Amino acid sequence: MAYYYRLGEIPPKRHIQFRQPDGSLYKEELVSSKGFSGIYSNLYHIHNPNAVTQIGEPIPYHWEAAKEHGLRQTHLKTAGIETTGKDYITARQMLLINGDVMMGICAPEERVMQHYFKNADGDELIYVHDGQGVLFSQFGRLEVRKGDYIVIPRTTIYRFEWEEGPLRLLITESAGPIETVKRYRNELGQLLEHSPYCERDIRPPGSLHTEPEKVPTPCILKKEACCIRTPMPPVLLIW
Repeated sequence: MAYYYRLGEIPPKRHIQFRQPDGSLYKEELVSSKGFSGIYSNLYHIHNPNAVTQIGEPIPYHWEAAKEHGLRQTHLKTAGIETTGKDYITARQMLLINGDVMMGICAPEERVMQHYFKNADGDELIYVHDGQGVLFSQFGRLEVRKGDYIVIPRTTIYRFEWEEGPLRLLITESAGPIETVKRYRNELGQLLEHSPYCERDIRPPGSLHTEPEKVPTPCILKKEACCIRTPMPPVLLIW
């Protein structure tokens, strides 16, 4: 399901000159997980989004299925777990894995991420079991709270700032796109009356977010069982 949404000032047409107050051009970027054939967003940057300053050494970051477990019944009791790691990356502990999807829990000790995270392997669905905070990404600033399902498309650059208090997340990582169920949409993509959710339930980012000027943005990129530290240009102006 796609619908039109915008933040900030944009040019009247796509792919035309769009200048900053000093006369220089904004850098236009098309973001999509399926190239030109899927759902996409047009972003306009102050700085070149491709101006990566360096690429760090790959760090192993993956999980392996318990092959000897077989089909034994298992009760995963996670309610009593207070923390699963120091930061958001190390606290992501996957419990269920197959070739299409991974599901796990995340209860980090740190409430403010010191870097951005970019998952190049798949879309993410994050359920906030406990907690309240703000999600920052190149799409803007989104306030999140207990009971929210947060859909983060593949390659989104994001970080969280959580308030003090209990924090428990359920994280699902999907190799395919996370979309609304086809049987709940009509031929034009509108959600049907019998759908368990509707457009009123969807909250996009409410405001833009721009990092300090000319300061590289620390970012950890996840790709093919590894994490790589990659300083990125400051993120976003308008979309």
